[in-house]
Amino acid sequence: MTSATAAGGPPPPAAPKSRKSVTGTRKTVAALFLLPALVLLGALVVYPIGYSLVRSFYNQSGDGFAGIDNYKALFTDDGIRTALKNNIIWVVFAPTVATALGLIFAVLTERVRWGTAFKLVVFMPMAISMLAAGIIFRLVYDQDPDKGFANAVWVGIHDTFADSSAFPKAHPGRESPLVAQSGGFITKATVHTGDTVTLPLVGVAPDQIPDSARKAVAPQADPGRITGTTWQDFTRGKGVGTLGGVDATELGYPGMKIEAVKDGKVVESTKAGDDGTFSLSEKADGAQLRLPASNFKEPYNGLDWLGPSLVTPAIIGSYIWMWAGFAMVLIAAGLAGIPRELLEAARVDGATEWQVFRRVTVPLLAPVLAVVAVTLMINVLKIFDLVFIIAPGSSQDDANVLALELYRKGFSEDQPGIASAISVFLLLLVIPVMWFNVRRLRREVRR
Repeated sequence: MTSATAAGGPPPPAAPKSRKSVTGTRKTVAALFLLPALVLLGALVVYPIGYSLVRSFYNQSGDGFAGIDNYKALFTDDGIRTALKNNIIWVVFAPTVATALGLIFAVLTERVRWGTAFKLVVFMPMAISMLAAGIIFRLVYDQDPDKGFANAVWVGIHDTFADSSAFPKAHPGRESPLVAQSGGFITKATVHTGDTVTLPLVGVAPDQIPDSARKAVAPQADPGRITGTTWQDFTRGKGVGTLGGVDATELGYPGMKIEAVKDGKVVESTKAGDDGTFSLSEKADGAQLRLPASNFKEPYNGLDWLGPSLVTPAIIGSYIWMWAGFAMVLIAAGLAGIPRELLEAARVDGATEWQVFRRVTVPLLAPVLAVVAVTLMINVLKIFDLVFIIAPGSSQDDANVLALELYRKGFSEDQPGIASAISVFLLLLVIPVMWFNVRRLRREVRR
């Protein structure tokens, strides 16, 4: 017994025991369980990042220090600058539009009977791989309206409001009274009241002539008018058909527009009948007859979706088609957690549905909207598959993004130093967005 105990003092403190984790597992045992995951994390994440960082400071062969030359190339190389510009477009528009559509879909599906089925249909593209989606939209954006769905719809809308020409290939044949002028054709000589005029054309395939066409009729003179015929002058050779004359087997050009032109001004115009005949009043006396260019314009073939000017918006459209469903599902989950009492209270106070949506629903969904937008921002910074598959070789440079340029520099152009610099630059772009997301999540936890 010690003297302190003998004197009645407090006993000496016991030796501290080794503390265990919350689950009762020793720290060393927990570390051993975590070790395989840490090894994989180091091998698959930490080492590649470190190697890329070091490699970005060496030349293309890897045997000489290049300093920051590879990083200078990020702002001087035309291909990389185009990719950076396109990435900015992607980050600004793709998450914004996808989140906005997701919000609209989530709100609307709460008010329809088949809301669950609608959500399933909208979310279904998420089950499709980027490769498959790229192939689908490569076909959707095909230039030929008979193949590409986008142009089929666009051409249908256009042709509803604007007539297309039935005679795009028509042109004067041999010994024709017509000469070319401003995309159309005009008579060499003037016409006068009582004259008959023949305006023969060739070049329209038999299967392209309008169904309303009838057998051409030779013009009949009228003392007070100018009469004529425009038709398909099909002359196959000597003794078969009359060159410049209306034959019994030839068809008229229905709907062909004819203008009477004096001193460069149109004084009268008309359209040919189904048999190709037309008639002009005495106002056309002394004028030249013109077949304007509108008769011969090529049929509208839609937009060049994958051309240099539209390829990036077109690919962004395919991305939104895939990811709007993802945004909708997350926002719908947040919407389900909003207290209905707040919405009903706003309606009782006289707020319209739009005011409830703008002043109550959207503010309460702000944390969820931020999660969706930030997640999509990180996703689009790494976009590669859709651009690589959808953009054809002729416009891939115009649709270029940083991830695609990294691939091209690293594998096609054999410039691993610049490719490594691009990868590090992409990481630096992602870090602020991730940091913002982490801070926001921590604030949510504190609440």
